[in-house]
Amino acid sequence: MTGLSRRDVILASVGAAIAAVGSAGFPAALFAQSAVTPEQFLAISERLTGKSDLDADVATTLLGGFLATGHGTELARLADETFDAFTPLADAIVAAWYSGVFDTVEDGKPAQRVAAFTEALVWEAMTFSKPFAECGGETGYWADPPEA
Repeated sequence: MTGLSRRDVILASVGAAIAAVGSAGFPAALFAQSAVTPEQFLAISERLTGKSDLDADVATTLLGGFLATGHGTELARLADETFDAFTPLADAIVAAWYSGVFDTVEDGKPAQRVAAFTEALVWEAMTFSKPFAECGGETGYWADPPEA
């Protein structure tokens, strides 16, 4: 027995593939041509969602999607201004953080991808629920009514 299971080999292969593509899966040139940095996008996102602990890696992935769909100029405007009213782009940014899903373009075609699942803000908003496969407590915890 070698000590390596089939699962270990598959996980190592998937990890290597992810590392080869990069954390966001978008070409570096897409970010290099942008007037908005991942840090600025994170600041925009924190301002829009009212959350100060958003994940920087998720922000980079979402930024890549918004840049790929041609929203770079609008994002630069959001980064430069203080605003009172939400625009369709601002709404889309908030929706992406809550759902974890974002629009992008792949091979010239519109596509949707998942940037985050367990980190999506919907799980914080729905305190009565949790992401699939996350344990809520000891076995049978659901049998007792929640504490008021």
